[in-house]
Amino acid sequence: MTPTDILGRLLSFKAVAGQPNAAITGWVGEHLEHAGARVTRISGPDVGRDNLWASFGPCDQPGLVLSGHLDVVPAEADMWTSDPFELVERDGCLFGRGTSDMQGYVACVLALADEIAASAITQPIHVALSCDEELGCRGVPYLLTRLPELCAPPWGAVIGEPTSLVPVRGHKGKAAYALEVIGRAGHSSRTDLGRNAIHGLSQVLTVIVETARALEHGPLADDFIPAYSTLQAGVIQGGQALNIIPDHARLEVEARAIPGVDPDVLLAPILDALSTLERAGFETRHQRLSRYPALQIERGHRLVDLVSASAGHSPKDAVSFGTEAGLFQQAGIPAIICGPGDIDRAHKADEYITAAELADCTRFLRELIQAPGPA
Repeated sequence: MTPTDILGRLLSFKAVAGQPNAAITGWVGEHLEHAGARVTRISGPDVGRDNLWASFGPCDQPGLVLSGHLDVVPAEADMWTSDPFELVERDGCLFGRGTSDMQGYVACVLALADEIAASAITQPIHVALSCDEELGCRGVPYLLTRLPELCAPPWGAVIGEPTSLVPVRGHKGKAAYALEVIGRAGHSSRTDLGRNAIHGLSQVLTVIVETARALEHGPLADDFIPAYSTLQAGVIQGGQALNIIPDHARLEVEARAIPGVDPDVLLAPILDALSTLERAGFETRHQRLSRYPALQIERGHRLVDLVSASAGHSPKDAVSFGTEAGLFQQAGIPAIICGPGDIDRAHKADEYITAAELADCTRFLRELIQAPGPA
């Protein structure tokens, strides 16, 4: 099957993050097994959503990991020119949800499965396909914890997020929380008898805004845009009607931290502000939604040089979006980001990848799997 054929099949599974993924993992697993891989299904954070790990070659030697995620973000069909889960080609562009982010890369890897098997006689090559990446890289940690029993420590991992095949050495780390404030309902004419959860949450929101402004002054990392760590409230909910004192309010907040800064440390003042509301009679709760570390692999690393030579592009220092690469690095596996497509097309209506980009990625992967690993 060609990468385009496989991409169309992957789209048809409608593998939206947070939904059961047995259909897509079953098909992909069979495809890799048919090529000679040893495939292991690894449960993710919730029942019905699994990661896949496939190994070609001798697993008692350090190998190279080709890593991607199978899940995609939701798509509102009425915003699209065509069915988002049916691959449509127009003027050399292949439209569909996840084409750039990042089933196009996965399709190229799967299309080369037989060649990967042939290239893995002396150096093992592994394929890591995760679930729930779009929910904050929630699936891959479960995969990484199983690696010691599945293979020798890999010497490198290539995460195929869309970078126009430009190798990327770094990204920020991230942590996100959901915060809840529970007050006491009542009629809005008697505010003295109620406890307004929105008013309480507004005090936390003020701390978020003030902290975010303070971060603009540093520390700074010039490789990034913006060059500082960031903090933002992205979702806020509360209230039922204007004449009811709201007894519940909820906010989701995220921190994105430059390398060397712990995103949880950035969120500490916000959690402290939330806890102070309890002294005013509110009940509060918080739940971590996601966390992944920053990525930073040094210039001149063997993996950087190999991927740059195979892709035909000089490495870029950093991107603003986050990936699973930081988690691979945290697990002791050097990692770099390099894949086809453009992140600016991702998470939008009429997302696409070009046929030329798939062809370029196929050439890149072919050179990569044939290149010798570290001595």
